[in-house]
Amino acid sequence: MWRSLCRSSMGTTVWAKPTRLLFVILIAAGPLLAESFPDIEYSRAGGEILLLDAEVPQGPGPFPAAILVHGGGFEAGDKRTYIKYIFEPLSEGGFVWFSINYRLSPKHRFPAATDDVAEAVRFVRRNASKFKVDVSRIALIGESAGGHLVSYVGVRRPPGAEVAAVVSFYGIHDFVAFSAHYRGDSEVTERFLGVRRLTAATTGALIAASPIEFADKRSAPFLMIHGVEDEGVPFEQSTAMCASLTGEGVPCSVISVQGGHGMNTWEPNPELHHYKQEMIDWLWRTLP
Repeated sequence: MWRSLCRSSMGTTVWAKPTRLLFVILIAAGPLLAESFPDIEYSRAGGEILLLDAEVPQGPGPFPAAILVHGGGFEAGDKRTYIKYIFEPLSEGGFVWFSINYRLSPKHRFPAATDDVAEAVRFVRRNASKFKVDVSRIALIGESAGGHLVSYVGVRRPPGAEVAAVVSFYGIHDFVAFSAHYRGDSEVTERFLGVRRLTAATTGALIAASPIEFADKRSAPFLMIHGVEDEGVPFEQSTAMCASLTGEGVPCSVISVQGGHGMNTWEPNPELHHYKQEMIDWLWRTLP
């Protein structure tokens, strides 16, 4: 079937081609039926078994897919924490989604985590038929540390890990500017990169891990979602990355939220939830 059913904001039923469909979620109607696949091994690296959870809509598919990468300062969190607030919007929006674990710092420093994200994309591509995934419509979505990881993989495009869209929530895109914001002394860069202080000798390592350095015209379209009151990762990290992408001719949008760092801090305030629907709308507009 070339048609897919969606709900409009007025509760009417509309039919449209899935490649051009703009979903407007009616949250009150509840989640669409889906099948869950918890704790699937997608890779082994550095002596660790890496797992993901999958949620697949009912129906023949293939569906657009989102691979989700949690935050936690590169050292904490897992596939069921922090990023969990977008599980339901993605399910209701008609997406297959995969939420992944990855190797954490400081035990596993850069590029271990970015390698794991790339391997998760390859796993989804290899198993597309099992999970009803349309391989031409895969998005990477990450928040905080995960926002950096998806942006890095999105602009670097490792072989077999190319994606059609990237959504980065309040991620670090320029480690030099980030370190300078903290007066050249950052525990985050020390954990993730093994670099504590910003000096002439350490700048190269900070640049090598910064997605903004690799933005070019071949990058996938990007969406940045960031709290304007973020005291952990400056809002300018997202706007600067977006400016770099648009300067290369790559579509990029920014959704600003009147809050601080983390969708978990936004969740208690319903007035800040607009980003969920706006993200789903952007994904349906952007994925080919």
